[in-house]
Amino acid sequence: MTEQTIDTLVTDTSIIQRIVSGDEAALAMLYDRHHLVALRVAMRLVRDQGRAEDVVQEAFLSVWRKAGSYLQGRGSVKSWLLGIVRNGAIDTLRTQRDSGADDEAALLSLRDSSPAVFDQVVARLDGEIVRCAVSQLPPFQRDAITTAYFDGRSHAEIAHVTGYPLGTVHGRIRLGLGRLRTQLMSVGIEAPAAG
Repeated sequence: MTEQTIDTLVTDTSIIQRIVSGDEAALAMLYDRHHLVALRVAMRLVRDQGRAEDVVQEAFLSVWRKAGSYLQGRGSVKSWLLGIVRNGAIDTLRTQRDSGADDEAALLSLRDSSPAVFDQVVARLDGEIVRCAVSQLPPFQRDAITTAYFDGRSHAEIAHVTGYPLGTVHGRIRLGLGRLRTQLMSVGIEAPAAG
């Protein structure tokens, strides 16, 4: 197995645990995985390449200092990191504003709209990854999953329409979701365990 292959099998949560214990290589691994999306989020808010790079650098330093404050039940490592980037970008805008009331109103309106932009960026990037992963599933699993989750059909409806036994439909969806989870984890998206 190559070093790159091994790196893709490590979850973000385990990387954070390694960072908590002082593993600098783990911070570098987290940076390699997420610095581009972090830079896009920062750029979208501060609209200046240099400032955006500073925001991202400061966000990863913050991760190094505060990795122990990450709570797994409150969201993925990626979302936590991008939240730090977003807050850092807003802080950067605050420090650069003039003292005029118009600037204060502009900053407040930016803060109100930021989560929507932030959520859209994360959702769009994650959506592209998920669509790509679904397209790589075997055809029977892909068809069963897209019919169930994108068309909103029950397993019984899928069995009735396709003529396959209900157990076959269950199996295809279960196997497809397992494969999808493995693919998503290999690119750094933490998927919940199949239930």
